[in-house]
Amino acid sequence: MNKGQKVGEVGEWSNSVWRWRLRWRRDKFLWESDLEQELVLLLSRVNMKYNVSDIQVWGKEEPGQFSVTSAYEILSNQVRGHQSEVYELLWKTKAFPNAVVTAWRVLLDKLPTRVNLNMRGVQLSSMECPLCQQEEESAQHLFMECCHAQRVWCMCFRWLDISFVQQNDLRSHFLSFHMFQVSNNQNLIWKGVWVAVVRCKWDQRNLIIFKQGVVDAEEIFQKVQLKTWMWMKHKMQSFNHSFVEWVLNPNICLKICK
Repeated sequence: MNKGQKVGEVGEWSNSVWRWRLRWRRDKFLWESDLEQELVLLLSRVNMKYNVSDIQVWGKEEPGQFSVTSAYEILSNQVRGHQSEVYELLWKTKAFPNAVVTAWRVLLDKLPTRVNLNMRGVQLSSMECPLCQQEEESAQHLFMECCHAQRVWCMCFRWLDISFVQQNDLRSHFLSFHMFQVSNNQNLIWKGVWVAVVRCKWDQRNLIIFKQGVVDAEEIFQKVQLKTWMWMKHKMQSFNHSFVEWVLNPNICLKICK
């Protein structure tokens, strides 16, 4: 979609009913399909008025004019306390931005899972998790409770050679992905592994839904190893280990990352 387009250029009136006609400048990537779906859902809640001029009013301040101060106060209130620590650590992880954004949306429960889509009034043929087909697909289930998700986490813990008590809450799970015998910077790498697991699970979930893919926990885990190795090669000058070394001895590779 071209930047700067007006509303009248991305839709049309048909018998006094507004119809959106979204056209994209290029073919979408697989991971962008859920973003498009969420955009369409947001637009469907907009009540368009025929032959009425639009105005914008900032509802958080009188007399309806926007100010940076009021916007900052709203955002600050949303991320104070325990949640602030979660997001501060998340944005510091050794991961690429698109994966961090996915993890951020997971922690906010803003991904278009089937439970969330149903809550927004979207009619679905099934509410079941596309991986296990046993429970409703919520973020909590998809990334933590699903048997396939648990297999991936277990493979990660064995690979890292750590004992881990699974937390029931996604934010607590992310925060507890921590090792006491290493530095804060090294722990950001481990939290990057958490981000990679979440991103790779979501990618395979979309592959199953949109491309008739199959569930493969081992494939997800191998992609996690590859992604984290690529991220560190890109983000850390001191990291010069091969992919094979990273797969076979992640803890040894970690020791040089100060």
